[in-house]
Amino acid sequence: MKNLIEILVKALVDDPDAVTVEEIDEGDAITFTVSVAEDDLGKVIGKQGRVANALRTVAKAAAMKDRKNVFVKIQP
Repeated sequence: MKNLIEILVKALVDDPDAVTVEEIDEGDAITFTVSVAEDDLGKVIGKQGRVANALRTVAKAAAMKDRKNVFVKIQP
């Protein structure tokens, strides 16, 4: 799932080399911390957070088979 989020975010930004995704497994929950270049932060969040919500929805759908909660944090 980490690769899925990384591929999606790299497709959105101008500087794909600056994208890093960290995965923290907390038992029944997984937290993904996505770091992007400061100039690309707005592209990943989107207007009114629509792109960020879409990323979270895709991640949650992918985690349904493992029955885990998924959280996606986006930071510069």
